[in-house]
Amino acid sequence: MSIRIAPSILSADFANLEAAMTLVANADLMHIDVMDGHFVPNLTIGAPVVKRLGELSPLPLDVHLMIEDPDRWAPTYVLPGVASVTFHLEAARAPVRLAQVLRQSGVKAGVALNPATPVHLLEDLVSEIDAILVMSVEPGFGGQPFIEHSYSKLHQARDLSQQADHPIAVQMDGGANRERIAKLVTAGADVIVAGSAVFGAADPTAEVAALRRAAEGPKPGPSSGPRPGPRPGRQP
Repeated sequence: MSIRIAPSILSADFANLEAAMTLVANADLMHIDVMDGHFVPNLTIGAPVVKRLGELSPLPLDVHLMIEDPDRWAPTYVLPGVASVTFHLEAARAPVRLAQVLRQSGVKAGVALNPATPVHLLEDLVSEIDAILVMSVEPGFGGQPFIEHSYSKLHQARDLSQQADHPIAVQMDGGANRERIAKLVTAGADVIVAGSAVFGAADPTAEVAALRRAAEGPKPGPSSGPRPGPRPGRQP
């Protein structure tokens, strides 16, 4: 899979989300964090706002539900403009059934893992999901420090995804920046969620482009070998 950049509007100006989304129209997905104040201590937006964002967004919405009882509420986020709905394994009572319901409704189903949740718990789910979201910070707030063992979890998630008979995206959410993104990609991520790195930049559009370049790693320099000598023949 090619690397995809998904700016998180959690770090955008909530007073003008439409304008914020237009600033990152050169990204690939719009990451929408839905928090209920119960599963996580923060409270953000709900389905009516997501519906309106889907009508306005220049990009497909990637909805990340940090909520209690996703078995009940996740299907309500299958809305126009929404490409994928990701729920937390820690919150779902019947994750296989929920993933099946989401996919049958016409969106991709993702499962998110908190930093302390082992990747191997998804082994029986890989045939039912389209994305694994590795949280590299504790869910609930933007701008937190990156948890270093997330690199290992990305490796594990990539290995697990390759056991499926269909493509599974490996997403990383938390602490992405220009300095870290190439290492995240090498570890296995192919979707990078970036919030404060993008919307905290002076030019979010340019920052998305810079993250995409950084994800590709350094370009090889010119050859250091000897330059070819002059061709044989008459000199001028």
